[in-house]
Amino acid sequence: MGLTTGPVPARVEAPVKRGLLALVDHAVGHGWSTARACRLLQVDPDRLGSWRRRAVTGRLTDLPCGGGPVHGLLESERAAILDLFEAWGQVDRGHRKLAARGSRLDLVHVSASTLRRVLAAEGLALEGKPVREPQVRAPWPDWVEWKPQRIWCYDFTHFTRAKRVAVAVMDVVSRRWLTTLVTAEETSTQVEAAFLAALDEEQLADRVDARLLASLRAGTVATQDLDAPAADGLPVLIAMSDNGPQMRSHSTKEFMAACAIMQRFGRPGTPTDQAWIESLFGHVKTEWPHLEKIREPGELEQELDGMRQEYNTVRLHAGIGYVTPDDEHYGRGDALRQARIDGLTAARQARIDYRRTPRNPR
Repeated sequence: MGLTTGPVPARVEAPVKRGLLALVDHAVGHGWSTARACRLLQVDPDRLGSWRRRAVTGRLTDLPCGGGPVHGLLESERAAILDLFEAWGQVDRGHRKLAARGSRLDLVHVSASTLRRVLAAEGLALEGKPVREPQVRAPWPDWVEWKPQRIWCYDFTHFTRAKRVAVAVMDVVSRRWLTTLVTAEETSTQVEAAFLAALDEEQLADRVDARLLASLRAGTVATQDLDAPAADGLPVLIAMSDNGPQMRSHSTKEFMAACAIMQRFGRPGTPTDQAWIESLFGHVKTEWPHLEKIREPGELEQELDGMRQEYNTVRLHAGIGYVTPDDEHYGRGDALRQARIDGLTAARQARIDYRRTPRNPR
């Protein structure tokens, strides 16, 4: 009958059940009790009674296991996830970004965990990056508004093969990479040039008061007299940086004052106080490692300009809800994040409706 020594397995075929019932009936017919026969065969009497009732109606064969959840993935969605991985896996190297990309392109609306599970079932994995420490933010003045064009951050980074440094300016709120200046020196002159380019990029060039700057450098006006929430009626822009000498220099302070920009410095030895710009450099050198192999300064400058365009318009940023910095900077971020939420909700309901709709069997 397919039995072995020991207790009867948790699941057995119908012929085995019929054989056990016949053995027990034979034993009972020769004076044995049902309980004694069950003890000898090592089968539960209640289980045997259930088999006996099912045998009357011919239902000894176990039914197959039940189906999946009504909101489970459709086969077309699994195929779309694999297509999304092939097309964007090298750009969006995390499962959260890739899931957001699928919603953004209206290819497939699934959660990040679902996408990761589907890829794992196919033996696929995204190229992840090491987990970074949480950002530590310095306290802001009460009058600061958390919106683009209010808080900037800047710093220098080195490219040793090209024997150059690059100073970058970014918007902290939108994470938009505003400008980059490739140079052979790290002085206040490079800081001024980078900020002039950033102000021009953001159409804020009229913020520079040339006459005030000349007065500051002539010593007729003191910079401490200008440390106020507004200067010449212009809104304040905060510029965050570390304590490098080119940031702390008197010339940089005079220039920032003439632009109505308030300087804010991180704590010495604490780069996480300006984590936004440090993170920018980390992502640039990690995701585009060929930059550190370039030896020609002109080529480096051209490549950085291309990377800045891709960073601002293509790369989805985790810190702002998986939209691009340009989306957040120009006010499209909220609509895109809400569209993803709506897409996930609609996709789940569509799967439920599909499985609850009666269909003719083939």
